[in-house]
Amino acid sequence: MQDTPPSVPDFTQWPSFPFEGDLHVKQLDDPVPVEPPRRGEENRECTACNAPDEAYIWVGERWRVRAMDRPTGLPMVLILESRSHLDLGDLPNLLAAELGVMTVRLERAIRSLDGVARVHVNRWGDGSAHLHMWFLARPYGRLQLRGTFLSLWDSILPPISEAQWRENLAMVAAWLAEFGGRPLAEPPRIQWQAPSSLTAPSADTAAEEPEEETASVIEAADEIPEAEAAEAPSTEGSEEAAAAERAGTPENPAEPEKAGAPEEKAAAPSQAAGSA
Repeated sequence: MQDTPPSVPDFTQWPSFPFEGDLHVKQLDDPVPVEPPRRGEENRECTACNAPDEAYIWVGERWRVRAMDRPTGLPMVLILESRSHLDLGDLPNLLAAELGVMTVRLERAIRSLDGVARVHVNRWGDGSAHLHMWFLARPYGRLQLRGTFLSLWDSILPPISEAQWRENLAMVAAWLAEFGGRPLAEPPRIQWQAPSSLTAPSADTAAEEPEEETASVIEAADEIPEAEAAEAPSTEGSEEAAAAERAGTPENPAEPEKAGAPEEKAAAPSQAAGSA
């Protein structure tokens, strides 16, 4: 950044600034005479008021906490909203006092997560008239992410894994529920696998169909159509009957027809299926 022109602010040289290279300051637009209404103002619908409780990770009598719809680059990004359609300066004394309590409580819950060093609390309010406070977790040890540019880094960093993201959401929701309200975020389901068959397959079978040994029971049930599953026993019986017939051929090589009488051939598949 040695060639940065003087017109560019000094913060472009801070270690926390997420960009480098040739930078130019945009031309400032002329001010508008009347600002457009935000969401929830005049005839514009309010997204927060129309959202059901199921869209949040924790809900209480007067407050709700929601997350993004997908994993974020930071360990946690949450939004605290009031149930009432009020902006920050419109809060009555009771809600104003509770906002301080909820802010501290949510900050502690997020900071308790593994790998979180600090929690940044922000309120902009330019997009919606419904009060919403942003909580952004800074990863531990990532000193370059300190300061005012953390919200920009959230869009730059690769997202964390969905399993870790859901686990973090569930932990924060459980923390808040210790003081009341209802947690709605659930931890990720345990990933387990079991063999599709309880009998040990032979070496030949394992070589021909290796994928069946690692497939879980649930996956196997979903992949096999009902019609194919119903026909499977008769197919196995036919193969075993054919193997038995081939095994008996050397004993009477000169009389193959006697070894396979019509009655015996008709009974072989059913006997094999019964033995299976």
